[in-house]
Order: sequence, then structure tokens, then C-alpha cells
Amino acid sequence: MNTLTSPLGPFDGDPYAQIISSLRERGYIILNHVFPTAMLESLFIDIKQTDREAFHDAGIGREQEHQLNPFVRRDRIHWLSNTYENTTEYFNWMEQLRIRLNRELYLGLFDYECHYAHYPQGAFYKKHLDAFQGNTIRRLTTILYLNPAWQPQDGGELVMYAHDGETILETVQPTFGILVIFLSEEFPHEVLPANVSRYSLTGWFRINNSTGLNLDPPE
Repeated sequence: MNTLTSPLGPFDGDPYAQIISSLRERGYIILNHVFPTAMLESLFIDIKQTDREAFHDAGIGREQEHQLNPFVRRDRIHWLSNTYENTTEYFNWMEQLRIRLNRELYLGLFDYECHYAHYPQGAFYKKHLDAFQGNTIRRLTTILYLNPAWQPQDGGELVMYAHDGETILETVQPTFGILVIFLSEEFPHEVLPANVSRYSLTGWFRINNSTGLNLDPPE
């Protein structure tokens, strides 16, 4: 089991190139402090200042199969838009990543959706895959942690498993500025109970799921 405990510091090199190389070789990557400190601090302030009523209990499944299940997950989420001023820089960075991924890995990524996630004290998310059963439009998961001064005793670790769902590949502390990216269909993962409030910006690159009768995303 690997526990990421890298100190905070500026990323040295081309993060897009490293992401592409790691996804090609093993399907996931954990990067330390890719984004400028000012951007991370702005996102943290924004998530803290977002009206608590704007967050809602997260569910499992999509559309007709969507349901709340407090035995599986207890986090609260607030969906974001690329027109939202405080996240424009973040969305722009992800758009550049999408272009590079499509050009070099031919993933066919169509768009990006994301939300703020708040895990109140005691909240968790049991082992799961991000690609919904029978619906594999989510191809790549991204998680950016927004927790300054996070301590090991605060809990809330991300545990990533191999394809067998049993072998632990990584145990990641949700430390400020850590970015995790992985293939959504390949890696079961879970969030251990948080002992204090835990914040992240979680998103997914998706492929186009449009058909003759249904538009994706809907107009």
C-alpha cells in the first residue's frame, strides 16, 4: 500500500505530458500542487463561501436510476459551470488537458463536468466505480483536493484499488493542491470517513453519448 505524503511545492515540468505518459502506462496519476497557489486559495475560499443551501446530498446512479443512499455515500455536492467566474481558470486548464488527451491518446473526450464536494465530519463514500453500470460515458476522473493544513488524523483518505477490487494501489491524503486523475472504468475506489470537513473539486471527462433521439448533453 502506498500513502502519498509529498510536501507541497511547485510542480516542475509539463504536467500534461506527465499525465498522458502515466495514463498510457498505468491508467492513473497523482500530482502534487500542479496549480498556482493563488488559484488553489481562490477555489478554497469559494467553496467555503458557497451557500450551504447550494449543496445537496449526493446520490448514486444517473437519471431514472438516481437515488440517495446514506449507507453508500454521505457527501454533499454543488455542480459547477464553465461560465462561473471563480472556476474559469480551472475549466480552461481542463479544456487544454482534454485537447491534449484527445490528440495524443485518442480518447474521444467530448466535455467536462465537475462539482464541489463537501464531506462533513463522519461522511464517507464506499467502494465504487465512477462509470455507471450500462452507461460508460465517463472516461476520466479528476479530483483536486482543497484542504489546507490537513493532518493524517483527519481521515478522509482516497483508497484506490486494482481491477480486482481488493488490491490497494494507493492511499491518498486529501492534502491541499493534490490532483488525482484516473480512468473511470478501471479503478474501484472509496473515500474513508472524514474526521473533519473535507473539500474537493471532483470532475469527469465524458464522451458524446448522443443518439438520434437523445442529445448529450441535453439542451
